[in-house]
Amino acid sequence: MSHRIGYACINTELQDKGVQTSRGMIRRTFDAKGIAYASELALQNVTDLKKILEWNARNDINVFRITSCLVPWASEFELDQMPDYEEISATLGSCGSFAVESAQRLSFHPGPFNCLSSDSSRVVQNTIRDLRIHGEISDMIGLPRSPMSKINVHLGGRFGDGDRAINNFARSFELLPVSVQTRLTLENDDRPNLFSTRDLMQAHKLTGVPIVHDFHHHGFCDGGWSQEEALDAAMSTWPAGIRPVTHYSESAANVEGKPGMRPNAHSDYVYSKIPFPNRQIDVVIEAKAKEKAVFRYRAESEMT
Repeated sequence: MSHRIGYACINTELQDKGVQTSRGMIRRTFDAKGIAYASELALQNVTDLKKILEWNARNDINVFRITSCLVPWASEFELDQMPDYEEISATLGSCGSFAVESAQRLSFHPGPFNCLSSDSSRVVQNTIRDLRIHGEISDMIGLPRSPMSKINVHLGGRFGDGDRAINNFARSFELLPVSVQTRLTLENDDRPNLFSTRDLMQAHKLTGVPIVHDFHHHGFCDGGWSQEEALDAAMSTWPAGIRPVTHYSESAANVEGKPGMRPNAHSDYVYSKIPFPNRQIDVVIEAKAKEKAVFRYRAESEMT
């Protein structure tokens, strides 16, 4: 099988033992305790990130998405203002070295509030700041400045004019620091009024940004293409020598019979074979059971 599969952000087995990477606080607490407490939580988060990577290595998992919540309220200060900055930086560097030794591919997927296609300069500037933080943390880890260590985003809203939104994205892309430009990828959406993989090809032509094809999203926004057409087009946007990344999940309402859930909500586990097993791709399984979904999928694949 040519697929390498992994999971995103949370390891449920370790979380039950107190290992987590998204310790945070509400605004009122940040206002009261400030950067010092944010620094303390960030150090705990990055220390536990190393534990997750070690667990991944023991369990032969080579694809992992890091949470975007490593540093609480990071947009409110510069990272080097944290009292524990040197220790945090050294720990992240250790994570990066271990990832190289254990052949783990690490990435980020910043939140949906990021919108480089917006007409609002304030929204774009806030997005650039958040993405800059991701680029800085990626550099602290020692991740390559390439889509090998993707910082994955959605293009954003159409705002009534898809072409204008794509052109806005292209202009905003030019404002990003190199640490982000070199790692940025675009993912297709799960709503028909947003952007399919086919739509994103236009953004790729303007910017060179590779496309992450999400199989589940494609079912709701296909742009008139089949899964295979969309996957092959997305794969063609990746630089030579770098395996394309895809996302896979299924509908909880459809495969797990969960009433009242939106059809595009992710299931706990994966029940079907990930298609096109001969494609050389890395797959982030976005099922809610996280690493347990990977284990179950592996076991069932070996039985068939």
